[in-house]
Amino acid sequence: MAKPVVALVGRPNVGKSTLFNRILGQRLAIVEDLPGTTRDRLYGDAEWTGREFLLIDTGGFEQDMESRTPTPGDLGHVAGVDSGLFLSEVKSQAHLAMDEADVIVLVVDATTGITSGDELVADVLHRTEKPVILAVNKADNKLLRDNVVEFYAIGLGDPYPVSALHGYGTGDLLDAVVAALPLFEAEEEDDDRLKIAILGRPNVGKSSLVNKLLGYERVIVSSVPGTTRDAIDTVISFDGEEIVLIDTAGIRRRGKIAPGVEKHSFLRALKAIRRADVCVLVMDATEPVTAQDAHVAGYILENYKSVIVVVNKWDLIEKDTYTLNAYTEHIRRELRFMDFVPVVFTSALTGKRVQNILSMALQVQHHRLQRISTGALNRFLRDAVGKNPPKGAKRHRLKFYYATQVGVAPPTFVFFVNDAKLVHFTYKRYLENQLRELYEFLGTPLRLIFRNRGEE
Repeated sequence: MAKPVVALVGRPNVGKSTLFNRILGQRLAIVEDLPGTTRDRLYGDAEWTGREFLLIDTGGFEQDMESRTPTPGDLGHVAGVDSGLFLSEVKSQAHLAMDEADVIVLVVDATTGITSGDELVADVLHRTEKPVILAVNKADNKLLRDNVVEFYAIGLGDPYPVSALHGYGTGDLLDAVVAALPLFEAEEEDDDRLKIAILGRPNVGKSSLVNKLLGYERVIVSSVPGTTRDAIDTVISFDGEEIVLIDTAGIRRRGKIAPGVEKHSFLRALKAIRRADVCVLVMDATEPVTAQDAHVAGYILENYKSVIVVVNKWDLIEKDTYTLNAYTEHIRRELRFMDFVPVVFTSALTGKRVQNILSMALQVQHHRLQRISTGALNRFLRDAVGKNPPKGAKRHRLKFYYATQVGVAPPTFVFFVNDAKLVHFTYKRYLENQLRELYEFLGTPLRLIFRNRGEE
């Protein structure tokens, strides 16, 4: 079941990233006292009073103060940015939250009072049926907290004074957020069709691949990077099964996601990853594997989704007997953290091997749903530990009692031990590699959990 989504929106420099980090309890977003600094990680898994949700920091947008009269609390002069672009970006930011989020938190600044930027975002949010919660940040003292009553004028209900920097009021704010969360998200609950997300850097040919798979022009194809702005779902039939293809916008590397529509496309691509069963990571054969490719792969594996690497534009490569193997080795070397992933070489232009993507996705999905009996799993565990016993002092050595598989998609295994804190990540990796040698789990990440005996 998908987690509900909570989006932080608001004009630049009101402290959205600081509040984002405070709620998550760790520093994931870059924070500086400059407008528009958010360029790094934009999402995180949050939990409050037992309710889990995905928190999104939409980041700020700059505005041009040349084209209109500044008002108190506005940002400083930003040269070269069109005011119409600012208007478009603020509306786009709010519409993103209206489209993608289950709960929207509008963050404003207690030290500046209501600004035209706040009113602009609030005007858009008035049109949504989604719950909107007003967080008045930087309320660092009693005077500022007493003055938050002026924010009733925005018309979004009770303002919640908070200090993201010091933690004041965030508990009350999160209580309101959790109370507004939907009980469940039914969008995918009854849909057992295989869902495949087509992902990758801009301009690697994702939309062309989708169109070749479909046999007709379902999505726009352009040589301009980032043409596909939204995730687009299309249902096709292959080998007697219905498959949902999700075409997404190209994902740029961290630090290179432009404000506005580029950033919003990234968020939609992230949501597509979370919705998918199998992610197709598309690369350009004419370019080496890049840090961006590894970055996208990281997002996929963080969400425990199965993966196929597709090397597109293979028709543009001069080949000999060794070319394919050499390129495969290059991919394995650069993406060594996902050496269990199959690689398919295709050409969207000629259609060569494109259909192999779907047949491989079905095969990977089979491995994603694979189950191992408890008896077989414990025989595996006995042999693996016997071959390579855990190291350590005799009195404080890791001991395994038994193991069981508790879930699929992804395959999830629980190992009961004498002390879970003694499990070193290298031994966890060893057990995973041994499992893969015996059962393969093609293209599928595994979740290994270690618990003390007696724990549920």
